[in-house]
Amino acid sequence: PFSLLCIQTLLVARRVTYQNMGWAFKKGIKSYYNIGDTLGTGSFATVKLGVHKKTKDEVAIKIIDKKDISDMEENLQTEIDILRKVDHPHIIGLIDIYDTSKKLYLVMELVTGGELFDSIVDRGSYSEADAAKVIRETLTAIKYLHDLGIVHRDLKPENLLYSTKDPVEQVIKIADFGLAKIVGDDSVMTTTCGTPGYVAPEVLMNKGYDKAVDLWSIGVILYILLCGFPPFYSENTPQLFDQIMRGDYDFPSPYWDHISESGKDLVKRLLVVDPRKRLNVEETLAHPWVKGETANKDAIPDIVDTMKRFNAKRKLKQGILGVMAMNQMKRLADSLGKK
Repeated sequence: PFSLLCIQTLLVARRVTYQNMGWAFKKGIKSYYNIGDTLGTGSFATVKLGVHKKTKDEVAIKIIDKKDISDMEENLQTEIDILRKVDHPHIIGLIDIYDTSKKLYLVMELVTGGELFDSIVDRGSYSEADAAKVIRETLTAIKYLHDLGIVHRDLKPENLLYSTKDPVEQVIKIADFGLAKIVGDDSVMTTTCGTPGYVAPEVLMNKGYDKAVDLWSIGVILYILLCGFPPFYSENTPQLFDQIMRGDYDFPSPYWDHISESGKDLVKRLLVVDPRKRLNVEETLAHPWVKGETANKDAIPDIVDTMKRFNAKRKLKQGILGVMAMNQMKRLADSLGKK
């Protein structure tokens, strides 16, 4: 299924006067675009294919229904504010916004390559060098965001999309800024948010956190890219969070036997519980594995079959189980904050 723009985004709308949010939104999207087939559907939004009537350019149109939506005006404003602010080759672009009494239309850059892990499974094989390219492209976008004072806070495979299905032309695009935050250089955030399995330990510990949380999430994604399964896993959510807070992971054989020491070294430097000792984005970009100097160019044995099993299990547990885990995450953070 087409997974454009991570439809499970927390981006929501309510009955508000959007001009009060500081944006001069346009009216009458159908005067400019032909709206076609549905590309994806979520709780609060539908994404359809759009074609500009004059230029014939194809776009993705995210249609947000204003009725019966939770009171999250601030989240919507923040996401739109960020999307209007950013312009980077590895971030999905916002082209235009149209507003009606019942719906809000976000005209987005169209990407057709699907989610990162789906694409890898379809490809049939890949190497450390291929994984390094994914991490490098993601990091350049994260550096750009961090330089602007923006923290994504929800980096995960579903939010890393390929621009096209062509393996030669495709590049990574970061999507879904529903949990992103604009902060100052030294600002500390306290909101418990993220996705279980990818969330940084300092978020769970409820002691405040900064942009280093994005590097932890990249470390988790890197680990999965190299072996096909996550570093932290348990059917029991509190046990999962305990593993994360202790940094309890390893490199089991035979899955890691063919992975370079340089690749393992990068994982170790990112999955560091103390964020002060974790590599920052500049240091990670300078790592020889990320630069492609030490990444093995041979296909990783059995990685696709392993990732296929993980991918199927991951998708099965999306939705209501994710909401339950998020609630448990908040309760854990609250309890730790009181100690």
